[in-house]
Amino acid sequence: MRKPYALLALLLALLGTSLLTSAPARAADNGSWSVFPAASAVAQRPYFYLSADPGTTVEDRITVANKTDRPLTFRLYGADAYNTVRDGGFAIRTLDEKQRGVGAWARPAKSRVTVPAHKSVTVPFTLRVPEGAEPGDHVGALVALDERIDAGDGSLALGVRRAVGARVYLRVSGPAVSAIAVEKVRISHDQPLVPGFGDSAATISYTLHNTGNVTLDPRVELRAQGLFGRTLLARDLTELPSELLPGQRVRLSEPWRDAPQLDWGDITLTASAKDTRESASVSFFALPWLMALVLAVFGAVATVLAIRAHRARSGRRGRRADHTQAA
Repeated sequence: MRKPYALLALLLALLGTSLLTSAPARAADNGSWSVFPAASAVAQRPYFYLSADPGTTVEDRITVANKTDRPLTFRLYGADAYNTVRDGGFAIRTLDEKQRGVGAWARPAKSRVTVPAHKSVTVPFTLRVPEGAEPGDHVGALVALDERIDAGDGSLALGVRRAVGARVYLRVSGPAVSAIAVEKVRISHDQPLVPGFGDSAATISYTLHNTGNVTLDPRVELRAQGLFGRTLLARDLTELPSELLPGQRVRLSEPWRDAPQLDWGDITLTASAKDTRESASVSFFALPWLMALVLAVFGAVATVLAIRAHRARSGRRGRRADHTQAA
């Protein structure tokens, strides 16, 4: 018996980098259909690269190519792009989500189009930039969504709607500001119970925030210093988003194998992109569990003894005061 299916709108071509790399026509492609800018008089474009003033309209055309042996019908719509919080990957809003930029401004001439087998259809679209549009980069996509639910082989209680989109990079004229921030730097340790017996590791987590209005290709340097300024770690990080969109935040982490088991120092992350460079630091105190337990017990015992000594002194002072009053 087939299970009931829940609807999941999954934009495969915009979430997987392998589907966005260049095919012969540099089209976004999922194997069944592709979406790409219509060829210009000069050459085939990989994506839409547009520029406009606030209050103006841009006109262009999008092509949808059907690679299957049967006709396919697609819903065409504009969508805003964003960075996923988990790893900073390029993603777009679904049809049901609120659109505020390119997704709200782009309008295909047809909302639905049927493409014959092994044929392509080109559809004009307009992109109306409002008067109050903020200057800088606005990134999104023009999407061809197959609204049918693909139930697969029926083994999963999940339905999938597939979509492919061509990226849109719009630059609205005005001051361009490059700015980046490193926020919420944290470190967590995984220490052995007994110092010197077992491996020690740490995880450094942080948030990259594009605080400007242009898309950035960030670089991050990681430096860790221990007691007396000793360099414990120095590396350039590689697991970074290649495109950090304006206003977007991504939470990232970096493993630190063979982290010190007993040390006290600082970790500094420095992010740079274009003409901007910012740093943030956090202090750390590495201490094995057994030593921490011993120190905790010692501290508790010392605290108890100090309280008892204080009470004893208070009692003696009280007795001397009573004796003086009686005399």
